[in-house]
Amino acid sequence: MTSAHVQHTGHDHVHGQDCGHVAVPHNGHVDYVHDGHLHREHDGHYDECEPAGHQAHEGHEHTHGPGCGHVAVPHGDHTDYLHDGHRHAEHGDHYDEH
Repeated sequence: MTSAHVQHTGHDHVHGQDCGHVAVPHNGHVDYVHDGHLHREHDGHYDECEPAGHQAHEGHEHTHGPGCGHVAVPHGDHTDYLHDGHRHAEHGDHYDEH
């Protein structure tokens, strides 16, 4: 679930393997964590790749946090965790898909 095509302007950094940013597999492409949000390459520029809406991850019994074994991804004012090829964000008593 992503937002409409929102171009990230003024982006002069080229993301890729060894660029220094966390790579996040997402819906058939790779996002890169940069300045607290996610970018994806699109036709020679970068788009914001942020979730739209609220989608709860059902049946998630694992608790994410330091030492849980999943990659922590700083995202805005919280931390997402990479799990099974997508990002989880804690939301109340459950995790949301990001």
